[in-house]
Amino acid sequence: MDPLVIVFGLGVGVLVGLTGIGGGSLMTPLLILFAGVPPTVAIGTDLAYGAVTKTLGGWRHLRKGTVDLGVSKWLAFGSVPGSLVGVWVLETFGDDLQDQLLGAVAGALLVVSLSILFRALFLRAAVDRERHTVELTTKVKAGAVSMGAVLGVILGVTSVGSGALIGLALILVFRLTPHRVVGTDVFHAAILLWSAGLAHWVGGNVDFGLMGTILIGSLPGVLIGTALIDKVPAQVLRPALGCVLLGSALGVLSKAGVDVPGAAIVGIPAAVGVGAWLIHRSRSPLPEAVPA
Repeated sequence: MDPLVIVFGLGVGVLVGLTGIGGGSLMTPLLILFAGVPPTVAIGTDLAYGAVTKTLGGWRHLRKGTVDLGVSKWLAFGSVPGSLVGVWVLETFGDDLQDQLLGAVAGALLVVSLSILFRALFLRAAVDRERHTVELTTKVKAGAVSMGAVLGVILGVTSVGSGALIGLALILVFRLTPHRVVGTDVFHAAILLWSAGLAHWVGGNVDFGLMGTILIGSLPGVLIGTALIDKVPAQVLRPALGCVLLGSALGVLSKAGVDVPGAAIVGIPAAVGVGAWLIHRSRSPLPEAVPA
């Protein structure tokens, strides 16, 4: 039982509960870089522990009313079979395809994380178009199934996507409010990760001892994160999502073979978050002077 892995689980669990993002994008590179876990086992174990963690988080978010069940359902119709295809691709082609796909995912995460930060801080009109729920037209349903299928394949191969990429879709395509993004993301991820995690278990890629060690930290972490979400205003949660996605991009780059120091995966998003907070604080109205 590695105390460092428990600490990783706690930190990632808090992020998952609060933002819906951070499972595969952060935990897998942390296991590879710091715990010396082989990539295939890190991916399978990450998906299996994530299924348990996000089931707890999804149940908590469902009780809070922050889940769009319609969007979750239609995404799952595509993502669940897609994840099984992804696991088959990983088992068949191994590392031949993985680095290229990880590089593409990291590039997309990097561009979109910066876009979300810019949108949250400087494009107020885009924020005003956010909505609490989505009208499920035939076009929206077909788009959700197609998008879920593509992202499910990516998840099965890389363990990235259940939070980071689905979260991007909920923000940019479905334009949900930040709290609904997080709740819907976590709830859908619970469904998706069970299918991918079970497939990796059948393939022999799950280390149950390592999984149990991660859960010791991640289960309390996700309870803390979901408890905090009601206390975090939307104007704070928007840039927080962008910062976590930025950390995810750096983590995925490290998985793709780019030499990204472990401290940079946490330090750069933290520095950007401080900068975003300073910008937000500078725009806050100053309190009126009280007459003597």
